[in-house]
Amino acid sequence: MNGFAILRSVQHYVGKIRTMRNEIRTQRFMDGLPADLRKDIGWPDMYASGRRNDN
Repeated sequence: MNGFAILRSVQHYVGKIRTMRNEIRTQRFMDGLPADLRKDIGWPDMYASGRRNDN
């Protein structure tokens, strides 16, 4: 395994961690909104259905 392959693996891992942190931050923000506003935008129902398709 050369240096570029290792670097690419590390970058991929860091990218996944960053994505997970962003998703957690978004969930916390959205959960902090009033219930009626969350319902109007379809949270978490719309989010949950979209995530199932990504897996």
